[in-house]
Amino acid sequence: MRYRKLGRTGMEISELGFGAWGIGQFMWIGADDATSLEALKAARDAGVNFYDTALAYGEGHSERLLARAFGSSAEVFLATKVPPKNLIWPARPDSTLAEVFPREHVLASLNTSLANLGRERVDLFQFHVWNDRWADEPEWRRTVEEIKAGGKARAIGISINDHQPSNSLRALSTGLVDVVQVIYNIFDQSPEDELFPACRRQCVGVIARVPFDEGSLTGHIRPETQFPEGDWRNLYFAGGRKREVWERVQHICADLGIKLEELPALALRFCISPPEVSTVIPGIRTPAHARANAEAVAAGALTPATLAQLRPHRWVRNYYPEH
Repeated sequence: MRYRKLGRTGMEISELGFGAWGIGQFMWIGADDATSLEALKAARDAGVNFYDTALAYGEGHSERLLARAFGSSAEVFLATKVPPKNLIWPARPDSTLAEVFPREHVLASLNTSLANLGRERVDLFQFHVWNDRWADEPEWRRTVEEIKAGGKARAIGISINDHQPSNSLRALSTGLVDVVQVIYNIFDQSPEDELFPACRRQCVGVIARVPFDEGSLTGHIRPETQFPEGDWRNLYFAGGRKREVWERVQHICADLGIKLEELPALALRFCISPPEVSTVIPGIRTPAHARANAEAVAAGALTPATLAQLRPHRWVRNYYPEH
């Protein structure tokens, strides 16, 4: 496992991180705690030292599993998120700071997450949705400054709204945001346009999320694929989307001359190819996934020639439902 700087935070984190949404048993059906704990251990054994969770993942269940797995160990870095008070993902364009992240809600959520994690300080505390108008709000700035001064969070981050990488540039210009988390994968290459250059200039860390496009880029989503009742992927892959992604992944394999089973490793390596990216955080729910993902990332960044072959597969769309 190789490690990279997380922007200006001083943390050296593994190129592969652990996305802990799935183990929270919230909207993803099929996880069980025993397997989740084994997956966390397998990831740590593979050299993974960065774990991303959120208070909203099973109402703190994911956070509590991390506490069971690692206790107060300083050998791992834990990142969590404050949920929007109005519980709307992503943030509506007209949402106000008072509706989503009032000071009292943010601070109370931080204290709850710390209790779940069994820690006095979290390494990265992120806002789980974002509207860049809020960067100009004095209350938001004071809240962030208060958190940093109080020592309960080592760094502050933003989990950028789905498919909106430029909806963070004003916040970055304040100097208060140390890390951004953004959707970045072979299909959604848009963070390269404005966000990555801005992060490079300001030494802001980047966490790449959704590297497999919620499963599309594993090659396992086919027209006949069925998800359990209540699983949120029934919405993400509604209509003809399963057939469409199946056709697109086949085109990728044909263009690059690879087998379908080689696609997941390619997808992960794509995400760590830009130097601005500090880590990629696929959702991991089993020990086998942890080991396979670690092995893939160990192969390193893709060559410029391979990246050039993947450029035409950029796909501008938004699969996330409008609120």
